[in-house]
Amino acid sequence: MDVVSDAIFAAHLGHPRFHRVRTRGNWCARQDAYEGAGFHVVLKGGCSLLTDGGTAVSLGVGDAVLLPHGTGHVLADSPVDAAVAARTAVPFTRWLAESEAEAEAESEAAAESEAAAGPPDREGTELLSGTYWLDCSRTHPLMAELPEVVRLPARVGGHRELRAAIDLLAGELDQVRPGSCMALPNLLDLLLVYMIRAWMEKSEGGRWPGALGDPVTAAALRAMHSHPAARWSNALLAAEAGVSRPTLARRFTARVGRPPMAYLTWWRVVLAAGMLRDTTQTLAAIAGRVGYGSPYALSHAFTREFGVTPGQYRARAAERSASAAGSR
Repeated sequence: MDVVSDAIFAAHLGHPRFHRVRTRGNWCARQDAYEGAGFHVVLKGGCSLLTDGGTAVSLGVGDAVLLPHGTGHVLADSPVDAAVAARTAVPFTRWLAESEAEAEAESEAAAESEAAAGPPDREGTELLSGTYWLDCSRTHPLMAELPEVVRLPARVGGHRELRAAIDLLAGELDQVRPGSCMALPNLLDLLLVYMIRAWMEKSEGGRWPGALGDPVTAAALRAMHSHPAARWSNALLAAEAGVSRPTLARRFTARVGRPPMAYLTWWRVVLAAGMLRDTTQTLAAIAGRVGYGSPYALSHAFTREFGVTPGQYRARAAERSASAAGSR
């Protein structure tokens, strides 16, 4: 795969959770910090977001916001400060349940009103909100570099793929259609990809946007991510990039933060961690798939990187997955 896809896949846990929320009047809801990434898309109306770190964002129709590190935050119908939020914000799950009940009651009343006197006024706010559960022990540095909040405004002609994904999601949520159970989670995963792409396009001075924008570094990364088990060396990677070994080492290290072979070693054990978590393969089988000649060699590199043995990691990963499944 490519670097962005691998960065997401490395930490992704199961399908995302999402809600379409319709609400009116005054409201204020708090989402506590969690292990994952969250997003909100304004489909109608507007609202304000305030993170625990103090970042305040106003959102209008079509705006999207990504919280890539699961930062605790407050959503409200209008701007609030931390003191007001502490007094008035209700838990996010409670707000969702209350909003859903209110929307159902209004829908029934609207049907009666429309039959008697035509369509009623339906002003208010409508949001698409969701959560991607992530294993933060395996965060790729590209994901770690994302800021606390990524705001993607609905500019005319901007982020066309993102806008298309939002429109498709809204269409799928408008009515239950054949294949929706497959379409929705895949569209939500696509939404995450497009939000990260949009951030990379507008990011100035970011290490990883710069690395992927540099043809030499990008070529070496592409080779390692496409074939992680290959017998790569500095000479072979330099040949892939079409430069000398010193040039590759200098440009790659400056943009990625570590030399090519050190990055490859790190990426191989991260891949191994994913297989330990997601499969029942033996350590020997995993070692072969990520480029190690023996399970002992992989175990040594893995323990040096993660501070635990592969067996201990697998057991702890199972506990984390069970805990995440129970909280959904």
